[in-house]
Amino acid sequence: MSLRGGDPNNRLSMFSLANLRGRIFVKYVLLFAGIVSVALIANGLVDIWFSSREQMELLTRIQREQANAAAAKIGQFVREIEGQMAWVAQGTWSAEGLEARHVEALRLLRQVPAITELTLLDASGREQIKVSRLSIDVLGSQVDRSKEAAFVEATQRKVYYGPVYFREESEPYMTLALAGARRDAGVGIAEVNLKFIWDVVSRIKVGERGEAFVIDAQGRLVAHPDISLVLSNFDFSHLTHVRSARVGMLDANAQPDPVEGIRGERVLAAHASVGPLGWLVFVELPVAEAYAPIKASVLRAAALLVAALALAFVVGLAFARRFVAPIRALQASAEQIGRGDLGQRTSIKTGDELEALGEQFNRMAAQLQDSYATLERRVEERTHELEMANLAKSRFLAVASHDLRQPLHALGLFVAQLQTSMEKAERDRVIARADAAVHAMNELFDALLDISKLDAAGLAANPVEFPIARLLRRLEATFAGPARQKSVSLRILPSSAWVRSDVVMLERILLNLVSNAVRYTAKGGVVVGCRRRGEALRIEIWDSGPGIPADQRHAIFAEFVRFAGPQRDGAGGLGLGLAIVDRLCRMLSHPLELNSIVGKGSRFALIVPLVAAPLRLAPPPELTPEPPRMAGASHPAH
Repeated sequence: MSLRGGDPNNRLSMFSLANLRGRIFVKYVLLFAGIVSVALIANGLVDIWFSSREQMELLTRIQREQANAAAAKIGQFVREIEGQMAWVAQGTWSAEGLEARHVEALRLLRQVPAITELTLLDASGREQIKVSRLSIDVLGSQVDRSKEAAFVEATQRKVYYGPVYFREESEPYMTLALAGARRDAGVGIAEVNLKFIWDVVSRIKVGERGEAFVIDAQGRLVAHPDISLVLSNFDFSHLTHVRSARVGMLDANAQPDPVEGIRGERVLAAHASVGPLGWLVFVELPVAEAYAPIKASVLRAAALLVAALALAFVVGLAFARRFVAPIRALQASAEQIGRGDLGQRTSIKTGDELEALGEQFNRMAAQLQDSYATLERRVEERTHELEMANLAKSRFLAVASHDLRQPLHALGLFVAQLQTSMEKAERDRVIARADAAVHAMNELFDALLDISKLDAAGLAANPVEFPIARLLRRLEATFAGPARQKSVSLRILPSSAWVRSDVVMLERILLNLVSNAVRYTAKGGVVVGCRRRGEALRIEIWDSGPGIPADQRHAIFAEFVRFAGPQRDGAGGLGLGLAIVDRLCRMLSHPLELNSIVGKGSRFALIVPLVAAPLRLAPPPELTPEPPRMAGASHPAH
C-alpha cells in the first residue's frame, strides 16, 4: 500500500503527472481563448462583410442617383432648346415675313443663352436668316446648305444632333437641327454651347474625390470637371466600363466592379444614358476612397479582436486555474493514499460537479480505509470459513464412511453366511437383508448425486400445470406398505386442485417429506392433505412423531445434519434429505413452513401456485416412472 520514493517507475509517473497538469492547464487556456477568438472573428467577419456590402450598395446607389439626375438635366436642357426652336421653325417664308422671323430668331437668342448661333433654312435648304452672338446677322443670303447633314437628317427625322466639336479649342459645341411641322417651313439649325452641361457635371460630388463626366455617342469626352481633359479631345471608348455601357453589356443596376477610370486609377463607376442624344453620364469614385470606411471598420474590428483576445486569455487563464486546481488537489490526495496514508482527504469548494467529485473521492478513500482496517478480520473470517468447510468435509467423510461401511459390512456378513449351508428360510432372510443393504446404499448414492447436482446448478425447473390428485395417489401407493409394516396409519386426503410446478421436483420434495414422516413416526399416524388459500394450495404433511426442539429447527435443513433419537434406525442416511427439499423449494419458489411440538409431532407445509382446472381435460403430465428416493433424514422425527 506504499510507494517508494526511489523507484524510477514512480519518478517517471510523477513526471508524467506534472506534464499532464501542464498540458491540461495550457489546453483549457487555449481552448477557452480559441472558442472566444473563433466567435469574435466570425462575428467580426460577418459584420465586416455586411458593412462592406451596405457601404458599397450605398455608394453605388448614390452614384446611380447622381448619374440619373445629371442625365435627366442634360436631357431636359436639350428638350427645352428643342421646344424654343420649334416656335421659330414653324413660320412661313415670304418677303414680308422675313423681318418678322428675324425678330423671332433674335428673341430666341436672348431667351436661350446656350444657343450661340441660329440659322433658318427654307424648304429647299437655302439660308434665309443667320443670327449670331459672335458675328453680324445675315438676311437672305440664299446660301445652298441642302447637302449638309443637319438639313438632310432634320428633314428626314425631324431632329438632328450633331457631334461635339470645339470652337477655337476652348469650348465644346453641338449642332442641333429641327424641322418645322409643315414641309414648307424649312429647318432651323442652332449651334449650342455645351458649357451648361459642364456646369451640371461639375456640381456632382461623390465623396472627396468622386467626379462625373459625359461621353458622347462616339466615345469622346463632352463634359468633365477638369476642362483640360475635355479640351484634350481624347477618345475614352477603350475604357472597360465605357465600352460595356455603349454596347449595352453593363447593367445599370448591377453591383459595379472596380475598373480603370479616365485618370488611370481604379474606380467604382455608375452610369446613366441621356435619352435624346445617345450620350452616357458616368460617376466615378476611387476604390481607395470607397474602401476607406471598410478598412477603418476592419481596423476597428481588429483592435477590438485583439482586446477581446487578451481578455479571453486572462479569463481563460483564471478559468483554467479554477478548473485545474481541484484536479491537482485530487491528484495530490491520490498520491498520498498511494503512499499508504489512507486518512488523506481533499477539500474542494467549487459548488459544482468538481466538488461532488471530491466528496465521492473522500467517500471512496473512507471506504478504502474501512476495507483496509477490516482486512485482517475478513481474512480471519475467511480462514474460519475454510476451517468450517474442512470440518464439514471431515464430518461428511466420517458420516459417509460410517453409513457406507455399515451396509458394506452387512453385505460381507451376508455373503459369508450364504457360503455356508443353511436352511431355505434362513437363506431367504439373509437375502432380504442383503437387498435392504443394497437399497440403503442406493439411497445414499442418490442423495449424494442430488446434492451435487444442486450445488453445480445442474438442474433446471420446467413448470407445467397438472392435477395434484395423481401425485397424491403416487404417495399413497409408495408409502402404504412401509406404514403398515410399522403399524402406523397413513392417510392421504384427496384433492381435485390443479397446480403449476415442476412435476419431478415437486414429487421429489413430497417423497422426501412423507418418507421422513413415516420413517420416524413410531406410533400414531401420518396425514397428507391439501388446503386452498386464495391463489395458492397448501400441501401439508402431519405426523405424530417425537417433534423437533425449537432451538434445533433452523439446523435441520443443513447438509449432513442428523440428530440422534430413540426412533432413529440404522438407515438414517447422510442427513441430506431435508437439505435437498430446502434447495428444491427455493429453486421452485415454493415456500416451506415447519411447526413442531416436542412429544406430539410435526407439520410441514408446502405452498404451491394454484391454477384453474381446464374445461376439457388434457392428459396430465406423467410422473417419473423410477422408484422413489427416500433420502436420509436430518432430524430425529423425520
